[in-house]
Amino acid sequence: MHKQYFIALIFLLSQFNFAQAPKKPSCAEIYESIQKLNFLGSVLYVAAHPDDENTHLISYFANDVHAQTAYISLTRGDGGQNLIGPELRELLGVIRTQELLQARRIDGGEQFFTRANDFGYSKNPEETFQFWDKEEVLSDLVYVIRKFQPDVIINRFDHRTPGTTHGHHTASAMLSVEAFDLAANSSAFPEQLKKFSTWQPKRLFWNQSWFFYGSQEKFEKADKTNLFVMDIGSYYPTLGLSNSEIAAKSRSQHSSQGFGATAVRGTAIEYLEPIKGGMPKNDVFEGIDTSWNRVKGGKAIGEILSKVEREFDFTNPSKSVPELIKAYQLILKLEDKHWRQIKLEEIKNIIYHCSGLFLEAVAKEPYTTVGGNADVKIEAINRSDLSIKLNEIQLEKFNKDLKPNQAYRSDRTLVSSAFLKPSSPYWLEEKGSLGMYKVSDEKLIGLPEAPPPYSVLFNLNILGQDFHLEKPVVYKYNDPAKGETYKPFVILPEVSVNVEEKVLIFGDQSSQRIPVKVKAFTDDLKGNLSLKAPDGWKISPENLEVSLSAKGEEKTFWFEVNPPKNQSEGELIPQLKVGIGTYENQLIEINYDHIPEQKVLLPGSAKLVKIDIEKKGEKIGYIMGAGDSVPENLRQIGYQVEIISPQNITAENLDRLDAVVLGIRAFNVIPELKFKNKILFEYVKNGGNLVVQYNTSRDVLTEEVAPFPLTLSRDRVTDENSEVKFLDKNHPVLNIPNKITSKDFEGWVQERGLYFPDNWSKEFTPILSMNDKGEAPMKGSLLVAKYGKGYYVYTGLSFFRELPEGVPGAYRLLANILSLGK
Repeated sequence: MHKQYFIALIFLLSQFNFAQAPKKPSCAEIYESIQKLNFLGSVLYVAAHPDDENTHLISYFANDVHAQTAYISLTRGDGGQNLIGPELRELLGVIRTQELLQARRIDGGEQFFTRANDFGYSKNPEETFQFWDKEEVLSDLVYVIRKFQPDVIINRFDHRTPGTTHGHHTASAMLSVEAFDLAANSSAFPEQLKKFSTWQPKRLFWNQSWFFYGSQEKFEKADKTNLFVMDIGSYYPTLGLSNSEIAAKSRSQHSSQGFGATAVRGTAIEYLEPIKGGMPKNDVFEGIDTSWNRVKGGKAIGEILSKVEREFDFTNPSKSVPELIKAYQLILKLEDKHWRQIKLEEIKNIIYHCSGLFLEAVAKEPYTTVGGNADVKIEAINRSDLSIKLNEIQLEKFNKDLKPNQAYRSDRTLVSSAFLKPSSPYWLEEKGSLGMYKVSDEKLIGLPEAPPPYSVLFNLNILGQDFHLEKPVVYKYNDPAKGETYKPFVILPEVSVNVEEKVLIFGDQSSQRIPVKVKAFTDDLKGNLSLKAPDGWKISPENLEVSLSAKGEEKTFWFEVNPPKNQSEGELIPQLKVGIGTYENQLIEINYDHIPEQKVLLPGSAKLVKIDIEKKGEKIGYIMGAGDSVPENLRQIGYQVEIISPQNITAENLDRLDAVVLGIRAFNVIPELKFKNKILFEYVKNGGNLVVQYNTSRDVLTEEVAPFPLTLSRDRVTDENSEVKFLDKNHPVLNIPNKITSKDFEGWVQERGLYFPDNWSKEFTPILSMNDKGEAPMKGSLLVAKYGKGYYVYTGLSFFRELPEGVPGAYRLLANILSLGK
């Protein structure tokens, strides 16, 4: 019978990612979870970014020790680069969040975050705390410690060496040392005590490694008498994997950073320096009772579960269910709320999997809208000989025996609550600052993502014991190539509205036709579309009628935008009025094979920039490196940009171009440049103009990145407001066709530049000098060399960040670089 129900939001504070296929563990994995059920101890690993974590240690504590193990990354890695696509800043943070979640699913850990925003590289913690609100980040860290209650905390970085590594790194360690004691102090962040009690971890370590010493050789010679030494190269026969293999697979989830890893099997030594709590002799949990005796009433539970572990039948795990239910009934009575909650969830999942149960709620479509409906298929099946009754599904009462291997299926229609918000990463819902995300709902703080919008509650009786099991509503379909495929079931707004070009550059008084894309997520959408612009800008027509008949339909609407006479910057905001509501956001979809599909709502606006800019030359060839949006930005100022694949780097293809630009990190990620660099240099020699953007000094594929000697370094200027001095004021790059002044370096974002060369031959002319506070001037940010009839330019200036942000001076300077020799 097809019935209609309202399914309320069930706010799960779990780590379940609703884009994933349901976990179907093997008997070996079930056995491992039983072993974990018998261990009552926790470890928290602390660092600053996605990829900072030591997956070897996390896997070891989760899979060998069977401890509750978690990693807290203070940021989501929003300020880094992206090796797999064009997403930067907030969207990159979404990708890296999911990469961390994928890593934790593999190594067995949990994942937490703070509200700190990765604003980019900083050279010391003092600079970091100019952007991070130290009290808020510290509060979040204390919150997670009180919630997770780690016995042991391990820092990735040293809190005593500011200025020797990324400022975020040292800051993470400094905050961890402070939080170690504050978590036990009832006067620190007392509002948290309404939900959690104070907690004092027992030990704090710094996880040392050779890279803190500069080389493996130096580390081998270092005094290690103050270090606790662990061999974590374990092999797990039930899983058929070594700890290193699990860790390497976990590490390899950081695809956006190019951190694929290969396992090295055998002995693997880790070093921990005690910071607080003293040096253990044999075990980091030394002196801590990690058995069931740790909690009042736990002895009997431990005895039952030890028996379950000893007698586990790998051919029929359902035999363990009667004893597991006895333990479950005792855990229900525990006074210790923390361990009761954790172990109830663990044992309930073990009983579920041992019973051969499968429960699922699958939406027929991937989304519904706020206040809309969604058809859902319910499935429940018992694949064991146990006596299991289905008592209730959400609001509908049953008293149905689930007979072995006979599925119960039914259909429902969900009615979305008008109070639910559209699905989007929760930390992006409110406008924060450069260094901090704003999260008003304290229940979300620390979580990697919001819980799924809908869950269906199944009430069952297994061997006389009632169980409540919640299953998120998911979307599942059959892909002809991949087969059964899961995607998130999400709530969307009625419509997405988006100015397609995110930066609109006007170099003269000419108007531009601007496309605005509208996509409906509901049927029969009708509305009125207009553009809101700053004073002085003229838009025609004033508005347009919008009519979309079916959900999924998309149309493009055109407006004429006329710039003011004088220089101007501002936002162009699309506004679509539908009924009594006004929509201004666009829906962005992120699709990569290694993470679940992500849907992100961000403002659909664009930046308007009227600048005084001239250019010479028309045709630009662009060779993509690690991924950026510079080609689109160059088209904005009138260049004809052709993307050239590495295979098509030939003299014939290059000679017809006015300039060729290499994308960021091209010499790090394009193997063909080991031999095709000669073709590029020959192009310059024959009168071309080659512009090479920054490459990292490590993992350069060839030493010949230029026709003359040039050495890359890690030099960078992180202060985007640092003073820029002109070393050769008469050089064409500062004068033709645009006169570059200090004003052109105003309004830059995140940084001036990175990985500047620090040594170059006499053929190069350094153009600019800049430095961070307290440092010597750096002259390698922009180097120009005449080679034959043409020009070779190497620049570490962060054009890949400035152009998408519509920084006028960056456009003017890049236009001059591309105009050299014209």
